[in-house]
Amino acid sequence: MELPEIMILAGQMEEELVGKRVVRVDVENVKCLNVPMEEFRAGALDKEISYVRPRGKWVFIGLDPGHVLLFNTGMGADVVYFEDESRLPEKYHIKFLLDDGTGFTVRVWWFCYLHLVPEDGLDGHKLTRDLGPSPLEDGFTLDHFRGLLRGRRGGVKSFLTNQRNVAGIGNVYIQDILFGAGVHPLRKIPTLTDADVEALYDSMKAVLTESLAHGGLTYERDFYGRNGGYGKEQYRVAYRPGEACPACGAPIEKIRTGSTSSFICPRCQPLG
Repeated sequence: MELPEIMILAGQMEEELVGKRVVRVDVENVKCLNVPMEEFRAGALDKEISYVRPRGKWVFIGLDPGHVLLFNTGMGADVVYFEDESRLPEKYHIKFLLDDGTGFTVRVWWFCYLHLVPEDGLDGHKLTRDLGPSPLEDGFTLDHFRGLLRGRRGGVKSFLTNQRNVAGIGNVYIQDILFGAGVHPLRKIPTLTDADVEALYDSMKAVLTESLAHGGLTYERDFYGRNGGYGKEQYRVAYRPGEACPACGAPIEKIRTGSTSSFICPRCQPLG
């Protein structure tokens, strides 16, 4: 899941879970935990869920008193709400049962992180303490984005998908963000003009907001098990190799960019 899906999931979890107490936790693969299962249960059971907040690709769940549950879906997961235990999904790896008989299950596609951290120990959690700002936060202004880029020398794609710089963008949304700005993924940050930076900022906001309006990616599910509506019909160049660029008609290319692939229009996104 990337930022739009996490925002949708966290909002729905906030609506359904806040004010309820955790009465049971089952975890099939304890490798996703940061502490032994006994310690995890001791810290989570009989705690009231006080808030659920998105942060990049993470969901922060407040457990009152004293702890925060940090959840990351890894390569993907179905996190699904249930109203009673007689209506559970056929397959799941994690289950939280709450004091009113409701709860949620998690079916992990490959791996996930489910970490329990003392509320006063968040600064010591290595995977979240250095997260950058999310592009849809109120404070993520154009001036703030300019400041993030100032003095950087790497490639644009690697910068925007590094969660320490900008939290929430992965290899799906970055494709059309770069296309919308007319920027090649391997462009070096010092070569960007003021107009390029503004175009990147506007494109980030537009692509992520559009996906939110569609309910997130089509292959991801929300808290109620519903698939999103943002997919190939909405993609401009992402995952469309050989098809015509929607802006100029040139064939879309798939190229290697480090350890990942990128989809570009070579005419609209020149490297040099």
